[in-house]
Amino acid sequence: MTTRTAAQRRQEAKAAYDAFLATCPARQLLDAISDKWVSLVLNALSGGPRRYSDLDRIIAGVSQKMLTQTLRNLERDGLVERTVTPSVPVRVDYALTDLGRDLQILMLAIKSWAEGNIEQVHDAREAYDARSGG
Repeated sequence: MTTRTAAQRRQEAKAAYDAFLATCPARQLLDAISDKWVSLVLNALSGGPRRYSDLDRIIAGVSQKMLTQTLRNLERDGLVERTVTPSVPVRVDYALTDLGRDLQILMLAIKSWAEGNIEQVHDAREAYDARSGG
């Protein structure tokens, strides 16, 4: 039997997470964070904690069901924390966790890229459609 060092065992474990493999658990996380509502919620929380009604107002087009589901999934994944303050009515705030803030930095960069390059994408789509008769 071959003896492996701790560093070798860590390297082997790290190699087991290859999102190109269908069985990789990281794929589930990639699926979750690639959702448009996840991106928008994380970016909306970048300025600090917000109430549900604030998020609903900021994120145009999200249904109550989708916002609730997205917030629950983000809380389950450890990206968002939900704080209930007993009052009348009860106050519920949502905030990014440290893990959520790490991801939010990337999501903000993607959002900024999309906003800054949408015209080029529109031009490319029009050119493609003109060439392909679409």
